[in-house]
Amino acid sequence: MLNLYLSMAAFALAASISPGPVNIVALRSGTQYGFRASLAHVSGATIGFTVLLFLTGLGLHELLIIMPALTQVIQWAGVAFLLFLAYKLAIDNGRLDVDENGKGPSAWYGALMQWLNPKAWLASIAGMGAYAANGDTSMVWHFTIIYFFICYASIAAWAYAGTALRQLFKKPALMRAFNRSLAVMLLISAVYLVLS
Repeated sequence: MLNLYLSMAAFALAASISPGPVNIVALRSGTQYGFRASLAHVSGATIGFTVLLFLTGLGLHELLIIMPALTQVIQWAGVAFLLFLAYKLAIDNGRLDVDENGKGPSAWYGALMQWLNPKAWLASIAGMGAYAANGDTSMVWHFTIIYFFICYASIAAWAYAGTALRQLFKKPALMRAFNRSLAVMLLISAVYLVLS
């Protein structure tokens, strides 16, 4: 059983720590607002994802098989959201105006991002398919709980990395270049979704 839990943890870490829209926003939030102000986004994104994961384990993926149009709606909403995020980063003026009491992205924003994030849907379906395909509710719970802690730590690590990078981006020109590189990554993600 320990090997199974370690395998679940490894899957969760690989999926959670890899770059994606939620992690890019966490990185940007850490840079702009600091670590503490980014924790609302981290918490919301983690809760949003684990609810999606849990519901997928209980059969949400079956609904998507029955209603393929719903899958298309989610995919296009996700693409639109990625393009919106890329646009916001691309037009940012690059001024940090760091305020430790400033408000980063909200918990609701983080949760919504996960539900519009194609990476989150793929990780949920693949993960539950690998570890709870037989419908064992206890395995759905175990995987969800393991994933929650690893997901939280992974997104928080991105926010912390952003906080650590603040010293490098005191000049607006450097911050603009950083934001635009993040915008390009989001744009590439959106194009990939359209073409796949």
